[in-house]
Amino acid sequence: MNAGVDLRGMTTDQFLHDVPIGIALGLFVGKQAGIFGLCWLTVKAGLTRLPKGMDMVSLYGTAALCGIGFTMSLFIGSLAFEEAGVNLLFDERLGILAGSIASGLVGYFVLKSHLGKKVALDQTD
Repeated sequence: MNAGVDLRGMTTDQFLHDVPIGIALGLFVGKQAGIFGLCWLTVKAGLTRLPKGMDMVSLYGTAALCGIGFTMSLFIGSLAFEEAGVNLLFDERLGILAGSIASGLVGYFVLKSHLGKKVALDQTD
């Protein structure tokens, strides 16, 4: 609501436009790949260790949650498209919402499912 995006009358063409798809993929795929990939690399290289009780699946779920990005995404998008002279405010915000929602859902379900299994295993020990 606060983003000022009116979804009434939105078409699939608007949702599948290059700008919202690119922004959504940047938040959803780019953040996960960058955060998880760099953490995985440093652990495998022996530069660091995962905290006690954490494993790679938990790390992935956390990396997925990092794709939730609204305030800075809006700021960067406004700077990026300001110079273009084209009003892409709706497209930008739609992509941010889609990427953030997808990241939040994936992160939630990965952590809920994985941590739920870990708690059940710990209780049987």
